[in-house]
Amino acid sequence: MSTLELKIRLIEKIDKIEDENLLKEVIRLLELSAGTEDMYNLDLDQKAVIAEARNQIKNGQFLTEDKANQEIDEWLNK
Repeated sequence: MSTLELKIRLIEKIDKIEDENLLKEVIRLLELSAGTEDMYNLDLDQKAVIAEARNQIKNGQFLTEDKANQEIDEWLNK
């Protein structure tokens, strides 16, 4: 399928959508892929928390999904 055919198909699909939330998500996704979505502006506290989390990951201070699930199961079964 050519690029033009894909665009036409996409326009036809979008034209049939009545769900406002779905249309907003489609726009958000398209803006995200085009790099036009507004970037988040973080304050200093948020940036500090992110830096701390990155350091924790770098130092191996994190749980894998399996380990976290195991700890949750153990906690729930107490």
